[in-house]
Amino acid sequence: MTISRRTLIQSSIAAGALLTVPSVLRAQPEQTVRMIMGDVQIFDPVFTTSNYTINHALAIHDTLFAVDADLAPQPQMVGDWGVSDEKKTYTFVLRDGLNWHDGTPVTAADCVASIRRWSEVTAPGQLLLEKAQDISATDDKTLTITLKAPFGLVLEILATPGQPLFIMREQDASIPATEQVTSNIGSGPYKLNADLTRPGSRVVYDRNEQYVPRDEPASGFAGGKIAKTKQVIWENITDPQTALAALQAGEIDFWLEPVADLFPAVESDPGLVLDTLGVNGQNWFAQLNCLQPPFDNVKMRQALLHLIDQNVFLSLLSPDPKFGRTVLSLFGAGSPFSNDVNTDWFKEGGDLEKAKQLIAESGYAGEKVVILDPTDWPEAELASQLLANALKKAGINAELAPMTWSELVVRRGKREPVEKGGWNIFITYFSHFSFRNPLGSVLFVMNEAQGYYGWPKSDEFEALRAKWPNTETHARMELAREMQRIWWDYVPQVFLCQTLAPSARNKSLVDMINSPSPERAIWNMQKGSAR
Repeated sequence: MTISRRTLIQSSIAAGALLTVPSVLRAQPEQTVRMIMGDVQIFDPVFTTSNYTINHALAIHDTLFAVDADLAPQPQMVGDWGVSDEKKTYTFVLRDGLNWHDGTPVTAADCVASIRRWSEVTAPGQLLLEKAQDISATDDKTLTITLKAPFGLVLEILATPGQPLFIMREQDASIPATEQVTSNIGSGPYKLNADLTRPGSRVVYDRNEQYVPRDEPASGFAGGKIAKTKQVIWENITDPQTALAALQAGEIDFWLEPVADLFPAVESDPGLVLDTLGVNGQNWFAQLNCLQPPFDNVKMRQALLHLIDQNVFLSLLSPDPKFGRTVLSLFGAGSPFSNDVNTDWFKEGGDLEKAKQLIAESGYAGEKVVILDPTDWPEAELASQLLANALKKAGINAELAPMTWSELVVRRGKREPVEKGGWNIFITYFSHFSFRNPLGSVLFVMNEAQGYYGWPKSDEFEALRAKWPNTETHARMELAREMQRIWWDYVPQVFLCQTLAPSARNKSLVDMINSPSPERAIWNMQKGSAR
């Protein structure tokens, strides 16, 4: 089978294809911004790591702290805070004017319950619980975190991007992290309009007229969250050509993830802008299920390192050289702790013969390898097809399992064998920012139970990761090198490439928030003059 970046794009713009813009997008008031932000099926940001869900949570929820444009933690829901002289007790006082969308006040008890639930499933939260002796509310507006010993990363943890610590009502945060919260009552700058929302088709947000923003200017995810737009509608348009036509016609204002084939069409349109909005890139990878055959065998996992030709994936996911590069280091390309230890597996074009040798040594006997294939995410679907072809060339019995991304998000949580609905591989990406800090991302957790899907386990790696917070900055590179040696011996995942994925927007949509990670905030933006 020949793989093309145009497999899912059936008609050519140059040929003047007739494209139909959905009628539901027409005749919207000027106070409305219309966006294509992906299919939001899960609305609980603790239950999933999906960026679409995190974007939803950024709209309706708020956080105690948040990172600014320089990645420094800044108070958000917190008004005053302090730390004791012995550096063991942190005290936080909520600022005035914080209320839930149902009109009830936000309390410190809500915050404590939210911290505990979030900490069940996130690496930074787990570290905080490990270091904390007590987390409690002392009155309605005050909470304290008492540590067992001084620990200097408390604020950084509370301001974690990627999978932020969103504050929920105590009654919602009391639900186990393994169960979904469905209420969608937040305290943020926008409210979910449940009457107009149709999961799988449309999500509608109304401005929270009672929200009190901070006085500071917006910076990254910090500062004043001013809802300048009365209503924001996220339309789920999965066909790229239809999405482009809607954008060009002014029926859509913003497209989060335009396909790479259409970048030139966007750039050539005088009314449109292709903009990275501060995002520093995404590392694409194939995540391996380390619990189930055949990738419970380390030689099978190592075989994939030699099999993958990153340049082929780059030509698919980022055909414009200015938007992509190869990535070898566990800590990403160009981060402070990037290094080349144990990366001799990388070879231009891959090494098919070495991969076959390792497959043979593993004792692989032709077992079916199921690749979860998100058909509504064009780039990931094509990458899955490309990966399946590469596996077949090496003699692996690869099979694509087509499904929507929302269905994939559910299925990847299953630990059962493929015969019982499990999986072997899926493709995704995390922001390059997520690979900078082994304490700040679930990707670095290798204790099986609390790790990322695929559930890798290495006690040796975990012991090194535990040393990170107490290691001086200048000495962390040596620690990073040793961690990377173990990582690429174990191979919980295989990098495909790094891309810098821009979004597309109408020039009339201005003042969008630049962010250090792929999550997209909808406060601050507004419509300027029409095209």
